[in-house]
Amino acid sequence: MTRTLNNRAILALRSLALLLCLACASAAQAFDLQGHRGARALAPENTLTGFERALAIGVSTLELDVVLSAEGVPVVSHDTTPNPDITRDAEGRWLQTRGPAFHTLTLAQIAAYDVGRINPASRYARDYPLQQAVDGERIPTLAAVFELTRRVQARHVRFNIELKRNPERPQESPEPEAFVRAVVGVIQANGMAARSTLQSFDWSVLKAAQRLAPNMALSFLTVQRPRFNNLDSGVWSAGARLADFQDAPAMVAAAGGRVWSPNHLDLSQRAIERAREEGLRVIPWTVNEIPDMARLIDWGVDGLITDYPDRLREVMQRRGMALPPTAPGP
Repeated sequence: MTRTLNNRAILALRSLALLLCLACASAAQAFDLQGHRGARALAPENTLTGFERALAIGVSTLELDVVLSAEGVPVVSHDTTPNPDITRDAEGRWLQTRGPAFHTLTLAQIAAYDVGRINPASRYARDYPLQQAVDGERIPTLAAVFELTRRVQARHVRFNIELKRNPERPQESPEPEAFVRAVVGVIQANGMAARSTLQSFDWSVLKAAQRLAPNMALSFLTVQRPRFNNLDSGVWSAGARLADFQDAPAMVAAAGGRVWSPNHLDLSQRAIERAREEGLRVIPWTVNEIPDMARLIDWGVDGLITDYPDRLREVMQRRGMALPPTAPGP
């Protein structure tokens, strides 16, 4: 009798473990609502306030960008140099030109910049009239973003971390291997490896990640527009060229990709079908208009990156889609 009970208990535990695994797999494949740079249209981009706003709205993933300081510490910035459209100096004056590369600046120098509002004279201000300014907001470290999510108990949220490197201006960034080591080190030190994805337009960074952190999830960013195409020359795509492949999904798959993140303007329903044939998940960027959100969901994308996570939640709610949890806001 005792042996029978033990066997039943073992079977029950195995069944429970299987159910938990299936539930985790299902959650991992759920529609991915990604807040672009936090909630860029609503709060200062790539700031703790912006990330807190996105978590309060309810996102499944925080999309953010990182560069390295002179000390090799990952800090959160979309640009490899301070951007005059969103940056004031320690005296509160708008930068007139782009500042020196972040990887030449110390953490103390970076912390002196105020990135809490958009320069009202910029086109950026016209593009995002709903963004609420927060004067005194500083450029955070990646570790501080992780700490924020722990503080507000956003245990569900994932991190889509773009490593910002321009191979046409390599002097503005660290080498790919050093960049990846620094970012992965902070991710692992904070216990966030299972919840993090690395993405980049510079595929040499992703190739370095495949070598140095083979278990890290990766997303291959692409853009195929007249003013910028990162697939044509091989400079951005680690030597590969689109002319040698059937299409972008084939190129991503050949590079070892499992997630394709294209500019949404480059997408068609056939392109998504091709991505499926190549075994890719598709998460386009940056989708801000409700009709585009609805159309792409109809086409079967796996998630969307948006400056307006509130709009995307409304679209999802109207369709009866599962919504990510919310977390306490500012």
